[in-house]
Amino acid sequence: MNSSEEYSPGLEGVIGGETAISTITDGLSYRGYAVPELAEKGTFDDIAYLLLHGDLPSGGQRADFRKRVMATQQLPDALINLFRALPRETPPMDVLRTAVSVLAHYDPEAQELSPAASLRKAERLLGQIPVAIAAQWRIAHGLPAYTASPDLGHAASFLYLLRGKEASPDAVRALDVSLILYAEHEFNASTFTARVVCSTESDLHSCIVAAIGALKGRLHGGANEKVMDALRAAGGPSTAERWVRDALARKEKLMGFGHRVYKAGDVRAAVLTPYARRAAEAAGQLQWEETAAVIERVLAAEKNLHPNLDWPAGRLYHALGLEVPLYTPIFVMARVAGWSAHVIEQQGRNRLIRPRSRYIGPPRRAVPADPV
Repeated sequence: MNSSEEYSPGLEGVIGGETAISTITDGLSYRGYAVPELAEKGTFDDIAYLLLHGDLPSGGQRADFRKRVMATQQLPDALINLFRALPRETPPMDVLRTAVSVLAHYDPEAQELSPAASLRKAERLLGQIPVAIAAQWRIAHGLPAYTASPDLGHAASFLYLLRGKEASPDAVRALDVSLILYAEHEFNASTFTARVVCSTESDLHSCIVAAIGALKGRLHGGANEKVMDALRAAGGPSTAERWVRDALARKEKLMGFGHRVYKAGDVRAAVLTPYARRAAEAAGQLQWEETAAVIERVLAAEKNLHPNLDWPAGRLYHALGLEVPLYTPIFVMARVAGWSAHVIEQQGRNRLIRPRSRYIGPPRRAVPADPV
């Protein structure tokens, strides 16, 4: 087998392209800024601007950006009516995938493929997606949808849209940090999906719809929805060690641990864990943090497995009172900034992404004279 036919299952270790948006080398960074420092000092609005525009905003740029995004935080009546018509048990990720497709029909630049047009569409989706998530959730629960408040930042606005009242500063900050950490992560499965679609010269909305489909899978974005299932199954801190050892003996996969590219632990998990603990303290749910600590200790000692971002995120969202089916849609409202940045980058220096496969079927053979 020559070098051109070398095969890496899952494309592990394969360089699939170049990007100036983020890197995991020497710790995760966005556009050259270390992500832990961005999470400490910035807001999601700042980081979304950074990803889309290339650098952190000045005061005036931040205000203008927020004004542009807020101006888009309304949905066409047809989409609201669709939310009412859909079966109430439809998974929110499925509805969100459909919602982005519908929003394309009402975007005046939907078919424009230039990076400048895609940037404007990205800002619109950044504003529309949280509104769509909250509106659909409330309608599916027989509640009226709320109108976005122009005075609130991204995380605060989403919690208001979901509940109809402003959340505490601590809750807003915790959610905001999680959005920063989920906003971008190099050539992950959903981002690569978006770039593949973009490389065909398709439009931004199609790229985002495809990325949502990829993120829905439990090996990608859906992992955060399984965290509380594991903690509840473990029972509590006194029974957690026995539970996790039994799970390992059964060779069960524990969601929220391990990562294709982080072998010594996910820096994002380390950043979010204190927020998850503080939220649990405020909610009187420390038993789940203590249970999580036992599971982490056993997996590190027995399997050298460490938490990824989904592990503290699932616990944080539970402590904030968010329902499990909302966890991955929240991931979408953060990652749309990174996806869009990658689409715009791909458009700027495009080449159709078309890899080869290695054939493992039968050798060349003749068709019978009288085929069966």
